[in-house]
Amino acid sequence: MFIRWSAALAAAILLSSPALQGASAADKPTDPQIAHIAYTAGVIDINAAKQAQKKAKSKDVKAFAEDMLRDHEAVNKQALALVKKLNVTPEDNDTSTALSKQASDKLAELDKLDGAAFDKAYVANEVAYHKAVNGALETQLIPSASNAELKSLLQTGLKIFQGHQQHAEHVAAELK
Repeated sequence: MFIRWSAALAAAILLSSPALQGASAADKPTDPQIAHIAYTAGVIDINAAKQAQKKAKSKDVKAFAEDMLRDHEAVNKQALALVKKLNVTPEDNDTSTALSKQASDKLAELDKLDGAAFDKAYVANEVAYHKAVNGALETQLIPSASNAELKSLLQTGLKIFQGHQQHAEHVAAELK
């Protein structure tokens, strides 16, 4: 079960970016592109969680960051295993490039904040990111996946990622 949701979560994270918003059906990603996007998104979430572990003051925010770090490191490990199993070579694409640029900009923005201001901004970003991921799973990622095993993993991942969104929303509400 962990392998199933981990690979789905990795792919979901990547395709949930604003870089996909407004994409047409003709722009739908291929399975190799989804694999690269998923790995990239996992790295992005790992880096954000590491930043939060260093800068967060709230114990709830630190605990949330620890959960995200643990989950996304596991996701990337499992995503790589799935790629190998499916004999898919990840393919760089405009979405993965845009995700990396957006993440770099966001990390730099958050790095300028400290204390409660950092905590609120980090968690607000996590809420927005998870909403985007869930939307991308439903409207872009799941419909775009051609491999039945990948599609099933993405559907399982959507359920898990909805739980992450609820967790982020709960932490955000506690910070107000």
